[in-house]
Amino acid sequence: MRIIGGQSRGRTIRLPAGCRIRPTTDRVKGALFDILGSVEGNSILDLFAGCGNVGLEALSRGACGAVFVEKDLRLIEAIRQNLRFLGFEGRAEVIAADAEEGIRRLRKRGACFDLLFTDPPYEEGFLTKILTRLESGELLTEDGIIILQHSLREPLEQSVTEALVVSDQRRYGDTLLTFMKKRREE
Repeated sequence: MRIIGGQSRGRTIRLPAGCRIRPTTDRVKGALFDILGSVEGNSILDLFAGCGNVGLEALSRGACGAVFVEKDLRLIEAIRQNLRFLGFEGRAEVIAADAEEGIRRLRKRGACFDLLFTDPPYEEGFLTKILTRLESGELLTEDGIIILQHSLREPLEQSVTEALVVSDQRRYGDTLLTFMKKRREE
């Protein structure tokens, strides 16, 4: 796994030995950043961060800051090592908590993000739980975007909230990228 664009292009993202995660593939990650365009100056929240693959990519491409939320201690250490290795320590924070607790902490301090990326474990019911926690859109800036990476077999329709609207959805094999924004008042 590597950084595919920006100042750290081609540099390796390190994973702990024996780690059983499903990182975002280079193909999906490349498509995601092609869709987003420039992320320069944006802030990103990487929920279910794993090794921090997407947040690190955003920092390489000029994001001004990233917050990584991950509960696995080995992955938290890997994120911290990758931040040091890539020189991004001063632009990032790592929260050692599960996604729900991370969201609660960030809400409490009034944090807002331009990009909120979440890649929960597939088909384990996390998608609906996370959307319930994010439904108010309060962690987003006015033009912020939530990006959900989820399984094709985990439909989103029944999970869409009144405060958020699906603005785009793309399929890559069994993976969907669903983009959501705050619903605008007419």
